[in-house]
Amino acid sequence: MTGQARGEVEVEDKVLVLRRIHVAYRLEASEDQRQTIERVHGFHARFCPIYRSIEAAIDITTDIEIVPG
Repeated sequence: MTGQARGEVEVEDKVLVLRRIHVAYRLEASEDQRQTIERVHGFHARFCPIYRSIEAAIDITTDIEIVPG
């Protein structure tokens, strides 16, 4: 599995402020694992300490690409 994160900043009172983060996951897996992967991807963020720490201040989104492996 690899992940690539992209942050988006805005200027607020002449200060750069991180407003949004998008994480794109890429996972090598067999097709018979797809249903489980998609189910786990649907709830994994609520068990992530980083997500839980910053979710109120920063909009965080994710997507996942499953490639044959």
